[in-house]
Amino acid sequence: MKQKQTNGLIFLWLSVLAFVVDLGTKWLVVTRFELYESINILPIFNLTYVRNYGAAFSFLADHSGWQKYFFVLIALVISGLLLFWLWRSPRTKTLVNSAYALIIGGALANMVDRLYHGFVVDFLDFYWQIYHYPVFNVADISICVGAGLMILDYVKNERKETKESE
Repeated sequence: MKQKQTNGLIFLWLSVLAFVVDLGTKWLVVTRFELYESINILPIFNLTYVRNYGAAFSFLADHSGWQKYFFVLIALVISGLLLFWLWRSPRTKTLVNSAYALIIGGALANMVDRLYHGFVVDFLDFYWQIYHYPVFNVADISICVGAGLMILDYVKNERKETKESE
C-alpha cells in the first residue's frame, strides 16, 4: 500500500511551476525582443529586455566574471538547505513550505539562466515618471513572494506563541 506524503516535499510542485514559468517567459523575451527593446504595456509598466550580470539590483555586475560561479554556488547551497527543510517540515505547514518551494524554483531558474547565458534575463520594468524600479523577472517574484511568506509565517507563529504563553 502506498504511504501518504507527510512532509513538505509535496510542495515542490510550486518549485516546478515557478521554474517553468520563469524560463518560459525568459525564452519568449529572448526570442522575440532585441536587447534593450521595450514595449509599453501600461503607463507604469514596460516589457524591456535587459541582461543582469550580477545579482539583485545588478550587485557585483561590474566584476570580471567570477560572480557568475559565486551566484550559482549560492543558489545550489540555498536550494539544498531549503530542500532539506522541506523534507523535515510537516506537510501541514502550508505557508513556510510554499515559501521554501517558491524560493527554490526562483533560485534554480535564475541559476540555469546564468549558466546557459552567462547572465540573467530581466524584462519586467515598472516606473513612475522618471523613477524606474530595477527590471526583474518571474524568478525574482517567486523569491520575493517566498521571502514574504516566510516572514508572514514567522509573525503568525510568534503571535500564536505569545498568546499561548499569556
